[in-house]
Amino acid sequence: MVFSKSHVHVAAIAALCALMSSPVFAAGVNAAVASNFSAPMKQIAALFEQQSGDTIKLSFGSTGKFYAQIRGGAPFDVFIAADTATPQRLDQAGLTVNGSRFVYALGKLVLWSAQPNFVDDKGRVLRNGDYEKLAIADPKLAPYGMAAKQTLEKLAMWNSIRDKLVMGENITQAYQFVATGNAELGFVALSQVMRDGKVSAGSSWLVPPDMYRPIRQSAVLLAVAKDKPAAQAFLDFMKNDKAAAVIRSYGYALP
Repeated sequence: MVFSKSHVHVAAIAALCALMSSPVFAAGVNAAVASNFSAPMKQIAALFEQQSGDTIKLSFGSTGKFYAQIRGGAPFDVFIAADTATPQRLDQAGLTVNGSRFVYALGKLVLWSAQPNFVDDKGRVLRNGDYEKLAIADPKLAPYGMAAKQTLEKLAMWNSIRDKLVMGENITQAYQFVATGNAELGFVALSQVMRDGKVSAGSSWLVPPDMYRPIRQSAVLLAVAKDKPAAQAFLDFMKNDKAAAVIRSYGYALP
């Protein structure tokens, strides 16, 4: 069969349109995410992907370690940090898009044990000392680790308890120490143990917020993604009602 030039031209356009509508052309966004926000971020990313057709590649770790990686040129588009100070430092280094930084959640610290009835609702177990290991995230790398240190300092226990501390590189490792029984209790993010508005297992003490500096968790668009609309769209999505509902469900307060 012989095709005319017009038929070939129309067919070529149709093929191109089909390719452009294919998922192959969906934008990909690389997100560096503080580990305390792992569970809600997986849900938020899935909702965004469903709505937009874009894909989100999530990497989880400590805020401090991501800072070093971004300074070293790691190919992230957005940074979902566990504090405000670290994104501000990236602002000052010229590694972010001006005006893109915002607070997306207010974190809460909890003393938690995988064992029921081990932690009382006043945290007296800390002073009773009937445990071998207390897990925290490294205060130098993780804002929740710094909050744990501030709490122990407020209780005048930081120096006396040092020999019992087990430090994780990030809050996920601190949680794993407790969940696996390698530490009887530990300071973790409330979001790690809360499901449907309540702590789902073990026993816990919600640390009063006046015992540590507010954990204002900020997100920012990195300079390498300034011309990447999907990255900005993802950050915008984090501010909408769907994302807010997910964030609240894990025990975070909204700014």
